[in-house]
Amino acid sequence: TSVHWHGLHQKGTNYHDGANGVTECPIPPGGSRVYSFRARQYGTFWYHS
Repeated sequence: TSVHWHGLHQKGTNYHDGANGVTECPIPPGGSRVYSFRARQYGTFWYHS
């Protein structure tokens, strides 16, 4: 599993824009990952795994 963001520009953190095996390794069952970035935009955003 990974997390994919819509509506947020991932400037400098595009490696957080989760396509398993492309931009990041998958999060294993029972595992976790901390996503840290500054949201400098306003509007509507959503994310999914």
